[in-house]
Amino acid sequence: MHFDVIVLGSGPGGYVASIRAAQLGMKTAVVEKDSIGGVCLNWGCIPTKSLLNSVKILQSIKKNGELFGIKNKDIEIDYPKIISKSRKIVDQIRKGVSFLMKKNGIHVIYGNARLKKNKKIEIFKNDESIAEYSGSHIIIATGAIPKIDAKFQYNRKEIITYKEALSLSSLPKKMIIIGSGSIGLEFAYFYHSMGTKVTVIEICPKLFPNGDDDISDYLKYSFDKIGIESYVSSSINQITYNNNNCEVIVGIKTTSLENIVLKADTVLYAIGVVPNIKHIGLEEIGIQTEKGFIVVDGNYSTNIDGYYAIGDVIKTPSLAHVASHEAINCVENIKGLNCQEINYNNVPKCVYSLPEIASIGYTEKESKEKGFQIKIGKFPFSALGRSISDENTDGFVKVIFDDKYDEWLGCHMIGNHVTDLISEVAVARKLEATSYEILGSIHPHPSLSESIIESVANAYGKAIHL
Repeated sequence: MHFDVIVLGSGPGGYVASIRAAQLGMKTAVVEKDSIGGVCLNWGCIPTKSLLNSVKILQSIKKNGELFGIKNKDIEIDYPKIISKSRKIVDQIRKGVSFLMKKNGIHVIYGNARLKKNKKIEIFKNDESIAEYSGSHIIIATGAIPKIDAKFQYNRKEIITYKEALSLSSLPKKMIIIGSGSIGLEFAYFYHSMGTKVTVIEICPKLFPNGDDDISDYLKYSFDKIGIESYVSSSINQITYNNNNCEVIVGIKTTSLENIVLKADTVLYAIGVVPNIKHIGLEEIGIQTEKGFIVVDGNYSTNIDGYYAIGDVIKTPSLAHVASHEAINCVENIKGLNCQEINYNNVPKCVYSLPEIASIGYTEKESKEKGFQIKIGKFPFSALGRSISDENTDGFVKVIFDDKYDEWLGCHMIGNHVTDLISEVAVARKLEATSYEILGSIHPHPSLSESIIESVANAYGKAIHL
């Protein structure tokens, strides 16, 4: 069977590419080896947000329960039910994506795909070839898999990744999380809130190392305050499992070259992801890779005509919303449409722990390294009426502007609902808004969005509420 477009993978890159291709009148197929929606829907973005929402409700009840006659001693956590709830939400959304596949006439092929020459793919199930298809255009959107240090045994029981962390049968008493990116931070908050003793290990000098330093420092303060232990500038020397005690012993190498021993019943690897491109036939086709990523041009074309790549398999931010935009651009370029080029410096990055973290653009350090003379403004949520009335005053908004041209270089937030606030900054920067336009835009009162205009005003010496 021949298709105009065949997409490998049905994650937020793959399924969006297939829908857009079908909308543009192309006969489309999508190949999925597991479940529609890919890692993001089934084992990433969606189930983790359900878990985090559950523990945020739990924390709210613990904080305000006495207002309604609920005492902390009366609260009983049903961990399996919380996990079950997240799986039900996944099932609900997966059915929605499957409906979109059917609605748009997309042919869904289940199995493992292997690329072949002349724009063909072969489908395998249980290592047996079951079908072959051809396509005028083949889009690789196979996503990423967890990065694991090869010297440590990943056994899916005591040493796990995010996938197992979403489906543990019982709540760990002690957990060590290796890595403090978004995955590590979200699971640290979830399991700590559920009652697990959590320790975070980070090889870089600061938690959340790719964030602005002020955000990292506040995050460390926040973790210390609620009792999440963390070690920075630390790496894992050894992990051993004691069958008798169900303990994992971890050696931590600090900057002072001292080793300490930590014990836990579960170690969660959250040191990042790597492209899922092995065993799909790239070598046979001759598709170029570099440092584990597929090389593409501005139209997401590989070096072989008719083959494209989007999402986590290419060297752009490994984020679901990035993959979806790349999918649309890739398909529209195939169709010959004039689409908007993605500005990768204007991509929101979010962490959904509590406090939430959201950032976009350059950090303060990056701005200085690029030679900008900058203006910085900060506004704490503790000075905001809406935050005070919500009794959630942790965090702040930080803005960075170019002093010469008034360009909005970056924005970094930590606090309640900042993952929703960051979109305003994305739109403003897309429209090249300066402080003049922002300060002239009236924001509702009382609202969390006032923190943005107040932080901009602070950068220019015009803050009213500081």
